[in-house]
Amino acid sequence: MKNLLSPNNPTYKNLNTVILFLIVLLVISCGPKKSIVQEETIEEIYPKLLFLNYTISKDKNDKKSIQFINKIIADGKAKSNSNKYIKTGTVGDLKCSQLDKDSIEINHVFIKNPFIKTIEFVNDSLSFESKRVVLNKAPISLRLQLHSKTKLIVISEIIDALQNSKPLITTKLN
Repeated sequence: MKNLLSPNNPTYKNLNTVILFLIVLLVISCGPKKSIVQEETIEEIYPKLLFLNYTISKDKNDKKSIQFINKIIADGKAKSNSNKYIKTGTVGDLKCSQLDKDSIEINHVFIKNPFIKTIEFVNDSLSFESKRVVLNKAPISLRLQLHSKTKLIVISEIIDALQNSKPLITTKLN
């Protein structure tokens, strides 16, 4: 029987290679690791919510105006707003934009036309019906995740199919 621990034995050389490989693997796996996560921004560390309340109205010539009621800035992070705001706007919808100090848009959301309300009700034959009501005055309440660099909020009306908009009101944040 040959001695397995003899340096001339080919099995001994393979065993040394395997042991050396395992030691290197152990040293690499136990070494300090650099974090792959990107640096968190201040906004994610201390998120803020912005609550804005307005009243929008239109006159006989369909000219729209918005009156600012109040704003509240509070600590917190917004839940998913997938059903609160629409993905893209159409003519008559509103666009709410957050702008930085240089009036560059940081973020925006689209708000369905506040003058058109759909009311669902049960009719005399006990089946559901919906009725479209056109209003002349409506409240607008917004809940937005506030970006840390936001200095202005602009609410605009979408005026054509190319998403061009006409500003209705600008609200400064301190």
